[in-house]
Amino acid sequence: MRAVAVVLCVLWPLAVSAQTAQPGSSPTDDESAIAAELRLELESLKEDCAAFKKIGGCAATLVTGHPLHLGVGSIAPQNGFGFGPAFVLTGTKGENWRLKWNSDAVGAPTSGAWRVGSYLKAVRTAVDLPQVVTGPSAGPLRPITIHEYPVFNLYAQTISLPKLSYFGLGMNATRDAQTSFGMQQGIVGASAIVPVLGRLQPWRLSLVAELNGRFVDIRPGQADVPSIESRFSEATAPGLSTQPTFAQFGEGLRFKPSLLDGHINLAYTAQLQQFVAGDSTYSFRRWTVDLSHEFPIYRNGAPVKSRDSNGPDECAVGPTAKTCPPLTRDRWGAVTVRALASKSSAGDDGVVPFYFQQTLGGSDINGNRALASYDDYRFRGPHLFLVQESFEHSLFGVVGAWLQAEQGKVALQHDSLLSGGQWERSFSLGLTVKAGGFPMLTIAWATGGPEGHHIALTIDTSLLGGSSRPSLQ
Repeated sequence: MRAVAVVLCVLWPLAVSAQTAQPGSSPTDDESAIAAELRLELESLKEDCAAFKKIGGCAATLVTGHPLHLGVGSIAPQNGFGFGPAFVLTGTKGENWRLKWNSDAVGAPTSGAWRVGSYLKAVRTAVDLPQVVTGPSAGPLRPITIHEYPVFNLYAQTISLPKLSYFGLGMNATRDAQTSFGMQQGIVGASAIVPVLGRLQPWRLSLVAELNGRFVDIRPGQADVPSIESRFSEATAPGLSTQPTFAQFGEGLRFKPSLLDGHINLAYTAQLQQFVAGDSTYSFRRWTVDLSHEFPIYRNGAPVKSRDSNGPDECAVGPTAKTCPPLTRDRWGAVTVRALASKSSAGDDGVVPFYFQQTLGGSDINGNRALASYDDYRFRGPHLFLVQESFEHSLFGVVGAWLQAEQGKVALQHDSLLSGGQWERSFSLGLTVKAGGFPMLTIAWATGGPEGHHIALTIDTSLLGGSSRPSLQ
């Protein structure tokens, strides 16, 4: 029933948009706005795909077109690549608000994994106009100031993952203990990014907040390793026996200044989250501090990976635009240093459910790389500390090379953040493809530590320039 509800959320904006004129769609008297946009996109497909020499434009329309395109991406590690329809609808509310609907439904035939979701974004695009003062005291006009855009989100998403690995908790979990489990999680919620200190916008300080309902169902794994319940119990995998409904709250600060004429770009986030369960045994709190430092080699930096004003299925260059950035052959490169610390705490008799505990190894459930030379989800715990140093540089056209070193560890619930065994290390090298608005593609080879190497091919779940989807942890 939850999946059915989300499907209705996907289809509902299409019905609404059919009654509302969209900018640039140029509908005729006898067709709706959505029909006009589809007609224009079909005309573009016919033109771009008619000749082999336009194959690039054909592919761009198929994968990034508006309002309908093919959604592709890695659903989650071990669950394959998904593809399916994605819809992007835009409109306005008065003069100061831009509304955007993103809806998609993708599935991975090889694994049976799927995700369906709908995401509404409201962006306030107002500007401060020059102040006009008449009379003898009138001074120079105050210039127009465009602040950081306040962004408000509503979303509903359900994801089904047949195969996720579980090795146990902490850094001492052994590779021989590997099991698998399946998970379905539904998320219905809202979030906001609200800039503060308008006159100090170069510091790009914003308040962030979220409110989510989370519905988790854990089931036996479908893999060539034992299922989780055959080796672990509620004591060694908290939350295995029952999965209550959660109300999850979050609040924090984000700080994203550009210093020294763009030679240093900072992205700092500090967030508190509260997971309130129907069974108080599983309620817990989490704080997270994420500090990223980017040092661009060239003034143009690297292709933009995420824009708050876009949905996950959009790659527009601004909140009032529809078109994606063109392919570029500009040189780009950057050195990045990131530190991530997170700690979860429950009551004296409480536990943090294992499916909400964060992981190191390969990529986590959201597709974020962490200790890439180890198996996916290799180390799991309520506390996490990770440091990453990376270098990325364009090679030719849209292809870039990157190097990354990582150090990290997790800790058990009653241990301190930095305890729980020695730090594990990983070293990676690979190629990235960042082409216009296409999803970023990464091919990586990673080594380090005693467990060999790891080769991975990933495609981002969002278009290049799109925002991320709700976190599954």
